[in-house]
Amino acid sequence: MNRTETRVIGWDLGGVHVKAALVEEGRVVEAVQAPCRLWRGVPALDETFAQLPDWVRGEAAHAVTMTGELTDCFADRADGVHQLSAWAAATLKGSVRIYAGPAGFVSANNARAHAADIASANWHATAALIGRHVPHALLVDIGSTTADLIPIVGGQPAAQGYSDAERLETGELVYTGVVRTPLLAFATHAPWRGRRTRLMAETFASTADIYRLTGDLPEGADQQYSADLKGKSIPETELRLARMVGRDRGEGSAEEWRALAAWFAEAQLRPLHDATAILLSRSDLPEDAPLVVCGAGRFLAERLAARLGRRRVPLTETIARCLNGEDAAWVSTCGPAVAVGLIG
Repeated sequence: MNRTETRVIGWDLGGVHVKAALVEEGRVVEAVQAPCRLWRGVPALDETFAQLPDWVRGEAAHAVTMTGELTDCFADRADGVHQLSAWAAATLKGSVRIYAGPAGFVSANNARAHAADIASANWHATAALIGRHVPHALLVDIGSTTADLIPIVGGQPAAQGYSDAERLETGELVYTGVVRTPLLAFATHAPWRGRRTRLMAETFASTADIYRLTGDLPEGADQQYSADLKGKSIPETELRLARMVGRDRGEGSAEEWRALAAWFAEAQLRPLHDATAILLSRSDLPEDAPLVVCGAGRFLAERLAARLGRRRVPLTETIARCLNGEDAAWVSTCGPAVAVGLIG
């Protein structure tokens, strides 16, 4: 990327969200996330683009990472990388380069040839940025859908896996998040009035529902439809949760539904605890290596750090000198877009 261009926009093109970060003179000044129905096809990106702030349409050096290539509207990941890169080149005003992990940035025209490096490499960008500021750490980026657990050793990303498939095997990708994950993905039973009751094998409720009831869900984090396509008030949320244990909302009190939500939150934390503990046991990670936390689920990452007795460092604190008064919560949520904007 031509570093004489002082206006950079970092992009993270996902299957359900598009994230963008404006970097001017090496400092992040804006960050935004918007929902995207990419499963309906690439034109969904145009719908989302039209809803974004005006600054995304200005002349800039654009740095793009992605996870949307996994969306089922594409034939395979290589096709997704090609189509998303082509959309960026045709839509974004200015220069466009695509992040290819260890291979650096490549042109949109060469994206298909580097598809294996580009596909879902957004975690690598965030880890590479952190490595510039913290030599040894574990990145814990918990988003709406997934959690990335990335060791950083000697200032470099040190994941044993690279692709999503490899990182699922190594435990560096845990497919759980604080908005979209169905509760059935991490629990089969739950406590209810002194009994261990089996859950309904339905996607009646998602993690956004439990964290809405516990009060942990950040403002604006839930940009997707609810499981029943209804509202997100507390009564409507309690109704969805009640259905998971085969009940009507009126069969329990507000306190009981909050207690059930808290139990599900604990159930989601357990596999994250196990995966993180395994990674922290690596011999190349010092015992004092902190957890650098970010994402819509930063609150869950902070809880994880406390449970493990590790110092937690927010991403925004790690890169504080690169920030310029923007909303820290959105910078945390849009970590990969911020990262490619700063390292581009």
